[in-house]
Amino acid sequence: MLEIIIRQPGKKEMLGKLVPGIYRVGSGPTAHIHLPRPEISGQHAQFIVSDDQLKVIDLGSSNGTFIDGIRLRTSETYETLPSSVIKIGEVEIIIKAPEMPPVRNVTQTAQAVKQQQQTVKPDVQKASPATPPPYETRSGRTLGSIISEAQADAKLKGENEIPILKISGIGDDVRPLVQEIKKRAHTELMKRLNLKRMAVSGTSEEALAEKAKTTIHEILMDLSIPLPPGVMIETIEKELIHEAIGLGPLEDLIGMDEITEIMVNGPNMVFVEHKGTIYKTDTAFADNNQVLAAIERIVSPLGRRIDESSPMVDARLKDGSRVNAIIPPLSLVGPSLTIRKFAKTPLQIDDLVRYGSLTHKMAQFLDVCVKVRKNIIISGGTGSGKTTLLNILSSFLPNRERIVTIEDAAELQLRQEHIVRLESRPPNIEGKGEIAIRDLVRNSLRMRPDRIVVGECRGGEALDMLQAMNTGHDGSLTTIHANTPRDALARLETLVLMAGFDLPLRAIREQIASAITVIVQINRERDGTRKVTHISEITKMEGEIITLQDIFVYKQEGWTPEGKIQGAHVPTGNIPTFMDEIKRGGLGLDISIFNDGRGY
Repeated sequence: MLEIIIRQPGKKEMLGKLVPGIYRVGSGPTAHIHLPRPEISGQHAQFIVSDDQLKVIDLGSSNGTFIDGIRLRTSETYETLPSSVIKIGEVEIIIKAPEMPPVRNVTQTAQAVKQQQQTVKPDVQKASPATPPPYETRSGRTLGSIISEAQADAKLKGENEIPILKISGIGDDVRPLVQEIKKRAHTELMKRLNLKRMAVSGTSEEALAEKAKTTIHEILMDLSIPLPPGVMIETIEKELIHEAIGLGPLEDLIGMDEITEIMVNGPNMVFVEHKGTIYKTDTAFADNNQVLAAIERIVSPLGRRIDESSPMVDARLKDGSRVNAIIPPLSLVGPSLTIRKFAKTPLQIDDLVRYGSLTHKMAQFLDVCVKVRKNIIISGGTGSGKTTLLNILSSFLPNRERIVTIEDAAELQLRQEHIVRLESRPPNIEGKGEIAIRDLVRNSLRMRPDRIVVGECRGGEALDMLQAMNTGHDGSLTTIHANTPRDALARLETLVLMAGFDLPLRAIREQIASAITVIVQINRERDGTRKVTHISEITKMEGEIITLQDIFVYKQEGWTPEGKIQGAHVPTGNIPTFMDEIKRGGLGLDISIFNDGRGY
């Protein structure tokens, strides 16, 4: 508890005690510290009190707020020291700590405040006082320490408990009250500002953000609902600003590079994935409308829409992260949002080797397969890392060749110069104007491509892809959903049939056997790690069956006591049938990598 001394002209000196919380100081009737004097504004200043610290914000008063003789800039936060003198009009408020440390003289204190003013950067001066630094910076904690704490808490509660990451610092017990405060603030914000209209009218993003920050700050100052214990007004204001002009609580999560997946199951349930483990966060949206607003901010710049007539959408963020959204009536928990994040710096093949997803020998073999223009399919389940592996294999493509990429939502991050990126388009509100992956594959054949990279085959475009591979477009790459290389062949047959042609099964299999050379199977294991479990070659047709031979496999040996998978990638001893092509290409692949003595 902090003690203060209040001195007013013509009145007796008063001793006050402040418990942690937010206090408005002024002459108005809503002020917590009421100073009814003509030179003091109705809402003059704000005190933010912790156990042994007091911070001061001037709220745009007419006569200013002073600490030890130094006038504070409007709407900026300043820390006081024990024995500091805060002057508001003719009233002096002196900080009195329970145990007074050695007293600093007024000159030293004034110099400290002045130095703080001088070290504020110009761009920070324009920002709202209630926009605190990122959580990790403010608390001095990294995401790793937050995760360690969450894991320890979950272990104490039981192995079935989902660990909770304390990102916002607002617990479940006080979150309902915080949500109520945010709802009221949002309602008032909509009355005072029409952000959509301002954006449409051409208002710059900076001006829009500044106006929203100022208005939200004013609204929170006027709210009559008391803040719950331990919750700072800066935290609520930061969440409100993000929801008004950004993506709400997702803003902080997107900025954490270690998080690979963000999952929103309605406004109050936000989950993330880190290194294959699911965590619940203590962040939340104000209500369903705010989740929907965040989704609209993502999809609108891409020319896509989401409403009751089109309640599902695929999109991407500016950094290429994949986004899927689904809203009521299809989603019964409210608007649901899933963001698959991609690293700012794309993973390289050496990273996969370091993570144990494959070995140097396997990487060397895949590099050679791309360079000798073998058609490759990457097979795997949802979240297994197909797109990441496709991106890495695409990096092996020569810079001098023309590459055409075709995707539902553009997410490949190729570094070559000669690239044409194509993206499908959903139908408009009238159900017209759709451009499917299949249309783009057919169009790409007229674009003189050296290589065609299809993000994923999931429909009739599989037939067009096979035909392209069989008519001179060697070295093409794509992905497919399947659990094993053999399942990938069966899945491919099904997709070809989806093209609508009544083709004999043998004809389809012959197309596959002549078009595809290598299948790379990648799986996500139970412990969250990704492993390339098979690199298999399609050899030929035997009767009605397509024959496969495994070149490399992942041989699982068991699990550690900590639940981590144990095993090793081993060559099977089978030699690729296109070794002669590799030799003629002068790529220098040592045949010994296919047999290291351990066998299958």
